[in-house]
Formats: sequence, structure tokens, C-alpha cells
Amino acid sequence: MGLPKDFEESGAVKESQSVTPEGVTVRRVIEGLIIRPLLTQVDRRGEVVEIYNPAWNIHSAPMVFAYQATVRPKAIKGWVVHKEQDDRIFTSSGVMRWVFYDDRKESPTHRLLNQFTFSERNRALIIIPTGVYHAVQNVGETEAVFVNLPTKPYRHEAPDKYRLPPKNDLIPFDFNDPVSW
Repeated sequence: MGLPKDFEESGAVKESQSVTPEGVTVRRVIEGLIIRPLLTQVDRRGEVVEIYNPAWNIHSAPMVFAYQATVRPKAIKGWVVHKEQDDRIFTSSGVMRWVFYDDRKESPTHRLLNQFTFSERNRALIIIPTGVYHAVQNVGETEAVFVNLPTKPYRHEAPDKYRLPPKNDLIPFDFNDPVSW
């Protein structure tokens, strides 16, 4: 059985590099957006994962507030952006697609869009800077859970949250895109 000498003749597109040999993404990431992979320690009794440690020196603001949120299967939360606070998100369980859009006009990554998928096998602490829109979609079959450790306490009388619907004219992203290569 002969294979074509040039796969492009059949319409195939050569895949480009996505990570380094060390597993670090090579794609351009939004300025100030930090994805810190977290290691889960497992033994016969169960597992433990560190959520946040100031010794990591990835964010200087103290811990002032924490909350847990869930996302039901196929549901989307977002778009949301903050004027005064950074979010520090721990992806705990479930399969979540997080999408980020840099709308900061002074940013070197203005208008850049990033997306990442996390699960129990790929937990992370995500630092989301002020002015970066973000949304999460549960792409799994079970409820997804994340914990936020924002840099400002929640103000019930005046929340620092500004929202856009999932489909809008600002952010060039469609949550309904089919999953494919």
C-alpha cells in the first residue's frame, strides 16, 4: 500500500510545535496571565494538591478572600472582567475549558485570545490580571469545580464584575465550535 510522497497533496496540514520538550507551551500567552501547573501527590490513601503558596512568588497580593464555584456539564460561565482585582483560579475537578481575551489597550498582547483545558490530570493555578476577560466552559460529563482566591474581597453592594454574554461583538470566540483537530 503506497502512501503519497507529499501529504499536502491530500489536503493534510503539517502540525506545528505546541510545546517544548519540557512540556511548556510555545504559543504566545496574554501578558500577565500565568498558568502554574500543580502536582497532585497520590498514594494508597488518596491524594493532595497544593492550591496556593506565597513561596511560589507568582503573585504578591495577600490572600483576602476565597470561594468555590461549580459549572454544570456543558454550561458556560462568563465572560467576566474586573477593574480592581486579579483572579487566582485553582482548577480542582472536572474538565474545563478556560478562555481569556486581553482587552487592555496598553497591553503588548492587546486583543490576544488564549484557551486552555484543565482536569484532575492537569490541575493548575491561573493568575488572571485585571482587564482580561475570562470565561469557563465545562466540556466534561460531570460537574466541574474551581476555587478562586481573588486579590480583593467580594463587595456584595458593589461587585467588581463586568459581564458580556458568551456570544458578543468584542471577543472573537465561539463556544459552539465543534471539537476537532
